[in-house]
Amino acid sequence: MQTNSIHECTTRFGEADLILNKDGSVYHLNLKPGNVSDTIILVGDPGRVHKVSQYFDEVEFEMNQREFITHTGKYKGKKITVMSTGMGVANLEIVLIELDALFNINLKKREPKADIHQLNLIRIGTSGGLREDLALGSQVVNNYAIGMSTLMNFYQLEQSDFEINVSQSLKSHLGLNFTPFCVKANEELKEKLAFDMIEGNTMTTPGFYAPQGRVTRIPKRYDNLVNELIYFHVDDFWITNFEMETAALYGMSRLLGHKALSINTILANRAKNTFSKNPYKQIEYLIKKVLERI
Repeated sequence: MQTNSIHECTTRFGEADLILNKDGSVYHLNLKPGNVSDTIILVGDPGRVHKVSQYFDEVEFEMNQREFITHTGKYKGKKITVMSTGMGVANLEIVLIELDALFNINLKKREPKADIHQLNLIRIGTSGGLREDLALGSQVVNNYAIGMSTLMNFYQLEQSDFEINVSQSLKSHLGLNFTPFCVKANEELKEKLAFDMIEGNTMTTPGFYAPQGRVTRIPKRYDNLVNELIYFHVDDFWITNFEMETAALYGMSRLLGHKALSINTILANRAKNTFSKNPYKQIEYLIKKVLERI
């Protein structure tokens, strides 16, 4: 899909800004234009790539590079890419920037193209639920994502008044020394892929242990974090789950002009301190559902 350019840009990107490998592929992903579809399923775990691509009619391209595993093929005649991102916000920034470059930068000339090719980016992930009534195995589509990191301080992310209000209210509620960011999912993808799923809002944390309220040998700064988040709300906006990637996906997609949606299977209930007895079956069920709807 072609759209008008996000902004006028005549920059020629330097070698240190846009790093390419000797074969012309983008630095971290080791991919070239044409290797990926404009419909991309993102998973965190590299081992989950095959769990998606096993349902393809055929796999036409594979690349294994670091934690970034890429399979491109066809599912019922439609070209789809599935890619692992690894864990965390920093990885999502790398993935989004380099995927965008494959479509929207002339890599030989190191110049942006005149028109923006819009990508459909669908994250299939796992998550911990914050609501006591959120059953294990529930499928939650993240309507909004709150980023508990400073990533967007390095970009000029435009937020709605409501998104700014949520960010500032959470900062005040927890007594944070930084301001989180809040970004909404793409409505078109949500209506197409997740119309019958539980609608929730995720908090994307910069770590798995203390940032999600877990107790280890290291003292935590926020002793009552989980309970504080369970009861935090802005009008009818409540946080339903934790994970580590969605806010970066939504934020970077908005900056770059792409559509993004994150869907999670709830494997842990933090309010009840329980964990799924059959996580693999539950994520497999979600994979099949998303593939059928793409």
